[in-house]
Amino acid sequence: MQVVNVAQKFSTFQDHFSPKIVGELNNFQVKLVKVQGEFVWHHHDAEDEMFLVTKGELHMKWRDADGQEHDESIRPGEFIIVPHGTEHMPYTLEETHVVLFEPATTLNTGNLQNERTVATLERL
Repeated sequence: MQVVNVAQKFSTFQDHFSPKIVGELNNFQVKLVKVQGEFVWHHHDAEDEMFLVTKGELHMKWRDADGQEHDESIRPGEFIIVPHGTEHMPYTLEETHVVLFEPATTLNTGNLQNERTVATLERL
């Protein structure tokens, strides 16, 4: 067993939109990511994602089954769960620190492969 200091781990990297693994349980990973600006619209066919904000404010755009766009704000101490199949796009107005809980199979860009895709995650 190991105690993980989330703030200390966040202090070890500066890059944005590049999740880092800080823990694993069952077939899930605990990841830290710094977010700044807009990401890309994407979805995950099989995996739900949980975004827990520890610093800053995360905005999550998402589209419902009718294609209507929604925008949620998530503040420190709050989280949002994005169900699999839901098209979404996280964005921020300032650097934001997010803890992700998701299956180990989850690719950060979901159904897309582009310059933002991080296929091999660094472990801290």
